[in-house]
Amino acid sequence: MTEDVKKLFSLIQSAKHLVALTGAGVSTLSGIRDFRGKNGLYNDMDAEKIFDIGYFEKDPSLYYNAAGSFIYNLDEKEASIVHTTLGELEQRGYLKALITQNIDLLHQKGGSKNVIEIHGSPVMHYCLRCAGVRISYEEAAAVVREGEMPKCPKCGRVLKPAITFFGEALPADALRQAVTESQKADLMLVLGTSLTVHPAASMPEYTLRSGGELVIVNNMPTPLDGRAILHYDDLGSVFEELNKCLHEES
Repeated sequence: MTEDVKKLFSLIQSAKHLVALTGAGVSTLSGIRDFRGKNGLYNDMDAEKIFDIGYFEKDPSLYYNAAGSFIYNLDEKEASIVHTTLGELEQRGYLKALITQNIDLLHQKGGSKNVIEIHGSPVMHYCLRCAGVRISYEEAAAVVREGEMPKCPKCGRVLKPAITFFGEALPADALRQAVTESQKADLMLVLGTSLTVHPAASMPEYTLRSGGELVIVNNMPTPLDGRAILHYDDLGSVFEELNKCLHEES
């Protein structure tokens, strides 16, 4: 076990309020492509149109045709060593909150309970016109797998996932929680995010301004690399070793 990861585990053990911020890179170990990496989804699809509220209102099939292969087959994806280790860190009382940009529900599958989804979640689909019309992810996924789109039983309009699209405001409660947790953090783990999408990218700044420290694990540079007390490139190997530290402790 490398001394660097032992040092990281020691920081985790001594932190009074540990918070994690995760991005798409965390889920690549589960076989979900990230957006901006070298093999990212942005390279072969126009994600800004697919996740644009204006385009969705004009033609929701653009979203459902593209998202079918990577949002509506999530039950086939397994939580990675990163997800399960973060879940265990929370269960043992180390990790107080997990802020994620991800919409893949894998943190919950990995055992995390206090997950703040600042870009929304596909766990619920709703009608943009009819108040109170909601269906679950499972119901929507079953329809999408049949090559159809989930529709409102009242007006027939195509239902939208509760994912935050371009042109929509982020969920206010989640954003408030994320800011509060970031300000309280004396240590934040920044995992699998290039810190380019705001306001998520601002969360580590709240931690730094409140006197907290950052550890960054990402395979691409971030604007805050120079302000992190520890920096690693390989999420998988770092979390394999962190997991060993946890099990040696118990």
